[in-house]
Amino acid sequence: MRIVFMGTPDFSVPVLDALIAAGHDIAAVYCQPPRPAGRGKKDRPTPVQARAEALGLDVRHPVSLRNETAQAEFASLEADVAVVVAYGLILPQAILDAPTKGCLNIHASLLPRWRGAAPIHRAIMAGDKQTGVCIMQMDAGLDTGDVLLRREIAIGETETTAELHDRLSVLGSEAIVDTLALLDDLTPEPQPEDGVTYAEKIDKSEAKIDWSETAEEVDRKIRGLSPFPGAWTEIEGQRVKVLASHVVAGNGAAGTILDEALTVACGSGAVQLLRLQRAGKGGQDAQTFLRGFPLTAGQTL
Repeated sequence: MRIVFMGTPDFSVPVLDALIAAGHDIAAVYCQPPRPAGRGKKDRPTPVQARAEALGLDVRHPVSLRNETAQAEFASLEADVAVVVAYGLILPQAILDAPTKGCLNIHASLLPRWRGAAPIHRAIMAGDKQTGVCIMQMDAGLDTGDVLLRREIAIGETETTAELHDRLSVLGSEAIVDTLALLDDLTPEPQPEDGVTYAEKIDKSEAKIDWSETAEEVDRKIRGLSPFPGAWTEIEGQRVKVLASHVVAGNGAAGTILDEALTVACGSGAVQLLRLQRAGKGGQDAQTFLRGFPLTAGQTL
């Protein structure tokens, strides 16, 4: 098929590669514009732009698709279908209507659960046991379109958002290739009214660890916010991110370090901190961290 691909972050790159490997014609790639990044604050292309340019594809990054010029340029591509995955712009009706077979979105949840911006983070933070991807026929609503195909996977007990992100990206790549191959034979399924939840964008204000919560809640926050924005706690006046953990046996006053293995007491139960990151440094496993930042049992976070 002749496809317009619309995506921006790392999550989208394997999908673009899968479409090309399946033999589809990529008419153009739409992504978010380059933005300042790094110490020099120089404009940095998005992961999708970098990959598309390496492949010699036509790359476009309009600030908006709401004006007539942008819509006419999009329509002139005469695409069979648009594949949209973590693009970052609202698609007005004129864009949705332009491809012959419409716009298909790869959404990283089992709709209607976790519509919205941060479905992977929210699934882990909520303690969901299952997640997956849905290939959805886009409409004007927020992730409300009919579902053409869904694929489920289990969430690992110690899985972080980074790890689940990578698995779902591969799953989405496989699912969209299968969907396009079967497109004329698939029956769109309206989403049920029951079970709708919204995955609000992660706010940095959520990231501070509350040690009075249960061990399960603390662990889910740590894993759900890893690597970004990173759940954090204060240790001797310094803000330290915790990037990996798991629930272990233990009890004590909330926030107290219980042993040399960095087991920390919660409101009930305890978690062992496995990977940490100090400001301005990279992530370190717990033992490496402790060599540069000694902590002892009885200290309070």
